[in-house]
Amino acid sequence: MLRRERVELKTADQVVLMRAAGLVVADALDAVRAALAPGTTTAELDRVAHDVIRAAGAVPSFLGYQGFPASLCVSVNEEVVHGIPGDRVLVDGDVVSVDCGAVLDGWHGDAAFSAVLDTGAGAADPEDVALVAATEAAMWAGLAALAGAQRLGEVGAAVEDSLDGRYGVVEGYVGHGIGTAMHQPPEVLNHRTRDRGARVRPGMCLAVEPMVTRGTADTDVLADEWTVVTTDGSRAAHWESTVAVHDGGLWVLTARDGGVAGLARHGVVPQPLG
Repeated sequence: MLRRERVELKTADQVVLMRAAGLVVADALDAVRAALAPGTTTAELDRVAHDVIRAAGAVPSFLGYQGFPASLCVSVNEEVVHGIPGDRVLVDGDVVSVDCGAVLDGWHGDAAFSAVLDTGAGAADPEDVALVAATEAAMWAGLAALAGAQRLGEVGAAVEDSLDGRYGVVEGYVGHGIGTAMHQPPEVLNHRTRDRGARVRPGMCLAVEPMVTRGTADTDVLADEWTVVTTDGSRAAHWESTVAVHDGGLWVLTARDGGVAGLARHGVVPQPLG
């Protein structure tokens, strides 16, 4: 009989430590949002996040991970995930996805957001704006599904149902467990599957992260061996949060309000610890 990989279950005290790491990530992403503007390079965004993480006494999770050369992943337009920051200058109308991880006192946090650059000149495509909003909504639907889930497959079903067939859902890249390492079992799929997934248990900490496109869900990897792009050139969005499942309920560790605003539309109230 096939055995699932062992899932690292956290104590309440360990979840509180992960919350601290999650807030470092939240601070870094807030700083990136403030710096996000036409004329900014993706490398400049990377420096902003790096400085915030280091100032908090934390370490960027991504920097050096399997050779990755930066503290952020910054993916633009048809780039889905794992974009390497560099000298690319952002322009009005770009869809920018920013993924950030930090480790503090041995515990990891991981989150991402997407935004459409729009200085009011009408450069933002309404379809891109809708894509970003739908991807964020799908993430919150997946997070909320954990509140009553028996199996992790319910998360992927909730993400897929939220998108209602309007977009491509990337299947080759998925969410994951997180804790003393950035990537741990179990996988958290973003689509419905016959596999019901791991049993949801208190102590699970997970990164839920749908990646959604305006066209095909098929992807390629560029010659840099990191940047994932849509095969048809359609634009993509990526949202991610780290969430803890504990005896009292859910706590979104990378959301400053613990997930209050995002979970409310699904009738779920987050339950902080500590």
